[in-house]
Amino acid sequence: MESLAINLANTPRVPLDDSHIAAIRAIGVERRYAAGEIVVRPGDPMVEFMLVEEGDVILLDSQTGAQATPGSLRPGQYLGEIAFLNGGVWSMGMQAAADTRVVVVPREDMLALMARVPELSDRIVTVFAGRRRRIFENDESALTLIGADQDRDLRRLESFAARNRIAVKKLALGSDEACRLLGEADCALDIPTALFAGRQLQDVSPRAVARLLGLDMPLTGEALFDVAIVGGGPAGIAAAVYAGAEGLRGIVIENEVIGGQAGSSSRIENYMGFPTGISGGDLAWRGEMQAMRLGTRFVMPRTVTVLARHDDATWELTLDDGESLRARTVVVATGVQYRRLPIARLEEFEGAGVYYAATDMEARFCKDRHVAIVGGGNSAGQAAMFLARAAAHVHVLIRKDNLRETMSAYLSSRLEHEPAITVHPYTEVAALGGETTLDSCTLRDTRDGSERQIDLGGLFVMIGAAPNTGWLEGVVALNDKGFVLTGPAAGAATPFGTSAPGMYAVGDVRLGSVKRVASGVGEGSVVISDVWNYVNDTLQP
Repeated sequence: MESLAINLANTPRVPLDDSHIAAIRAIGVERRYAAGEIVVRPGDPMVEFMLVEEGDVILLDSQTGAQATPGSLRPGQYLGEIAFLNGGVWSMGMQAAADTRVVVVPREDMLALMARVPELSDRIVTVFAGRRRRIFENDESALTLIGADQDRDLRRLESFAARNRIAVKKLALGSDEACRLLGEADCALDIPTALFAGRQLQDVSPRAVARLLGLDMPLTGEALFDVAIVGGGPAGIAAAVYAGAEGLRGIVIENEVIGGQAGSSSRIENYMGFPTGISGGDLAWRGEMQAMRLGTRFVMPRTVTVLARHDDATWELTLDDGESLRARTVVVATGVQYRRLPIARLEEFEGAGVYYAATDMEARFCKDRHVAIVGGGNSAGQAAMFLARAAAHVHVLIRKDNLRETMSAYLSSRLEHEPAITVHPYTEVAALGGETTLDSCTLRDTRDGSERQIDLGGLFVMIGAAPNTGWLEGVVALNDKGFVLTGPAAGAATPFGTSAPGMYAVGDVRLGSVKRVASGVGEGSVVISDVWNYVNDTLQP
């Protein structure tokens, strides 16, 4: 299966061309570091590109201060990883191992050079992405979660980080390393804790950590955007890519996870160009990286709460913390939100046995235990196949008698032939059991009402979703179920236009859309033609 980026350990190094180095020197300035001097610290804003001219730079372990990896950056190599594209922060520190001279280029100037020289951009972005993969897979991060398995807030943060491809270091509470780090941070040794560069975090909400890592940047004082894309699912990411490609100043506002529901899929096998499949998270991350490379900004986790059109035909988007931004156009790509089961104690167990996505993290929590999946769609089938590799057994609960009407044939066939999976027709969840975490579930046969209890390590709810359009009521025309009307149904001249001038809707949130990743990507790419025409024709004096 495809991954999010190249594996640097197996990839020959391709040095920058002499012409590329000359172009970097032409817009940069020299800076020197003495042997042992810190070059960057974790949490420092990534506002500069650094090319090593002389010397040696090593990566530091954020907790011990020792060299983190055996390799180093030598003349002709450069510092940084993919967060540079979006103006993030350094996730790990770096130190000069010898007297070192670097060429320093301001971030905006470097991005402009990369836009002018695509060959240079290709090489830098490929390496930056590979470094993010290495950091993510090796848990090389200044963000350390200790005892996440015992704490719901830390588990929620770990899920947020994993689904957004943010590297975290995970330690078991009571381990030698955890005790050492907690002691050095003057923290209790028996309480789950999050540390960043050795300091305890008081606020472990995804929003606070996103701000700390530079993923959620203040918007006050930002200039007018050409397009604000609300929602970071496949349709929103595609719109972001094409907006950047067309030279539009764009921003994506996502309230939880880049990739949306598709981002939670453990394996997508029917998306063109990936014959061995790819996880939804990796596919979304690749698209996000591509959009950032082309100049589109991303902020998350942020929620748009109020939308208003001004007399000058621009839109003002007010976010959940009161900040606002202005844009000439808005693309609504908020998709749908997960439906919840109407049973007692569901919210109590969310994140502590009840899940809405099946990733490596959830599989770890459920290892060698029975799990149940509620739902008969493709996402449920993909989750079942994925979890079957770790769980003792997977129970798929459906209200109908078979999967033929709701699941792709290739996937339902796999479930039927997988001995670690049992499909239970005419079955629903009647009750949940457990103290602080879910440990059992009562199943009810919908035909005769009989019930039985099974021990469970996890319940995965995948029963569809409702459109995420509450914030649009009174702004654009919706149908009785909340889907956005577009095209002729909305009185719009373009297929994705809404009833409000300068506002468009794409993907699952739109009435009549095909609920597939590929169709969402197609709609997101096509709508930017309408946006470009509106910005450059309709709004011109």
